[in-house]
Amino acid sequence: MHILNLLPQGPLPYLDVDAIQRYIHRLVSTTSHPDTFIVWEASDTYTAGRRTKPADIPDPTVAVIRMDRGGSVTYHGPGQLVIYPIIKINPPADAVKFVRATESAMIRALRTIGVETSAIAGRSGVWVKRRGDIDRKLCAIGIKFSRDTTMHGMAFNVFTDLAKFMRVIPCGLADAGVTSLAQIGEKENLPCARYTLPQAAALLLPALAEAYAQFIPPARKDGALTPLREEKYLARIEEEREKAAHLPKIGIPRLPSAQKTEQRQNTGEQTS
Repeated sequence: MHILNLLPQGPLPYLDVDAIQRYIHRLVSTTSHPDTFIVWEASDTYTAGRRTKPADIPDPTVAVIRMDRGGSVTYHGPGQLVIYPIIKINPPADAVKFVRATESAMIRALRTIGVETSAIAGRSGVWVKRRGDIDRKLCAIGIKFSRDTTMHGMAFNVFTDLAKFMRVIPCGLADAGVTSLAQIGEKENLPCARYTLPQAAALLLPALAEAYAQFIPPARKDGALTPLREEKYLARIEEEREKAAHLPKIGIPRLPSAQKTEQRQNTGEQTS
């Protein structure tokens, strides 16, 4: 497995990395590029998956980018580790099995640093369940298969500003909340309260690579996590942005100012 580590670039516009993802996905799907983890941090963005309902976005001023992943609406932003596994798998594609493997790998990795998490039947992601509190999602997961190759992935809250989630109904679950490693660490007096994004990536990536080995043909299995030079991929952003087909926005009324913001996001321009 190769790693394209974009964390040193700081928070990046969502659609810029989406363009890189789609470029790598096209290559991996034809086996002309190695299976790759894209590891990055987003600037403030709200994205809506295929299961998003209008009621999941009660604030009409929130600019939302609709994406072709599973799940509902969520927030991406600074302090959140985003991992896209781009993997050519043995057919047939089994999205449920892949998501369960992702959850189990992350749960095992988190247990090694003293953080107890779990999966919840019928609700994808990695959850924190504590007596006397609502269930809180630590990591959202939204995977898509195309040409027997995975794309999109997981958004893991390390020291994310959790208040940003409150402008939407995170993952469309009104009876649940969100949490972060920092919040868990502070409550339970654990070292993860001070984790950085690179530390979180170093914790999770080996566990994910091990879990995904079952989906990869033996001839392509490689236990090493090998870095890729990010400059090559960053240079393709403009080219890929022009090629990318912009998906339709979710059909929710917006104020003119929000519409203008969303148009800028969908052309890849940075917003203030």
